[in-house]
Amino acid sequence: MLGDALRFIRFSHTIFALPFALGAMLVAARGLPDWRIAALIVLAMVFARTAAMLFNRLADWEIDKRNPRTAGRHRLLSKPAAEALLAVSAAAFVLTTWFINPLCFWLSPVALGIVFFYSVTKRFTHFSHFFLGLALSVAPVGAWLAVRGHFAIAPLVLALAVVLWVAGFDIIYATQDHDFDQTEKLHSIVVKLGLQRSLRLAGALHWAMLGVLAVFGWLGELGRIYFASLVLIAGALGYEHESAKRLDVAGINRAFFQSNAFVSVVFVGAILCDLLWRASY
Repeated sequence: MLGDALRFIRFSHTIFALPFALGAMLVAARGLPDWRIAALIVLAMVFARTAAMLFNRLADWEIDKRNPRTAGRHRLLSKPAAEALLAVSAAAFVLTTWFINPLCFWLSPVALGIVFFYSVTKRFTHFSHFFLGLALSVAPVGAWLAVRGHFAIAPLVLALAVVLWVAGFDIIYATQDHDFDQTEKLHSIVVKLGLQRSLRLAGALHWAMLGVLAVFGWLGELGRIYFASLVLIAGALGYEHESAKRLDVAGINRAFFQSNAFVSVVFVGAILCDLLWRASY
C-alpha cells in the first residue's frame, strides 16, 4: 500500500525541488542552519509536494485513464484514498509552517493555491509548463523565509531559475504526449509549436537558467566552487537535450530523471561545499 502510494505521487521526484529549497536555506543561513529549522523546511517541502501531486492526480483522474502513458496510475490508489491523503498532507503542510514562523504560516494557503493551480492550466493555456515552474519555485522562497523571516532579491532570482529549469524539462517531457494532447484538445507548448521548435525553446530556457543561477551566486556571495559547478550543470542539461532530440520515450525518461536529479544534487552540494570552504578561512 505504501509503495503504491509513493509511486502514485512519484515520490522519488521530490529530489528535483528539495535541493533548491535546501540551497536557498544554506545561503540564507550562511551555512548550516539550526537543525530544527532545517527539519521543518524538509517536512514542509515533502508535505507540500505530496499535496500538489495528489491534487494533480485527482484533477487529471479521467484524462490519465485515457492516456496510454498514464493509464495505470489510477490502479495504484483508490480515489477516496487519494482524497484523504490530499487533505492530510495539505493540513500537515500548514501545521508545519505554524512551527516555523508567523509569515510562513500566513502565506501557507497562498503556497498551496499556487501549487494546486498548475493542475488546471493545461485546460486553457499553452504555458502550463511555466506554471509548473512557478509551483516548484515556491520552495526556495519558502526556505529563505523560514530562515530569514523576510523577502529578499536572492531567493526571487533563484525562483526565476527554477521556473526556467522546470519549464524547460517539462516541455521535453511533454513531447511524449504530443499526439494525445492534440486528440484531447489539451494545451501545451509542444502542441502549439510542434516538437522541434519546442525542443529549441526548452534549450533556450535552460541556457537562460544558467545565467540566472550565476546571478544568484553573485547575490548570494558564493565563490569559485559554486560557479565551477555551473559547468557540470550545463553538461547535464546538454546530455538531456541530446537525448531528447532522438524523441525516444525510454531515452527521454532516463535522461529526464538522471539529468535533473544530477542538476539538483550538484547545485545544493556545490553551495554547501562553497560555504563550508569559505567559513574555514
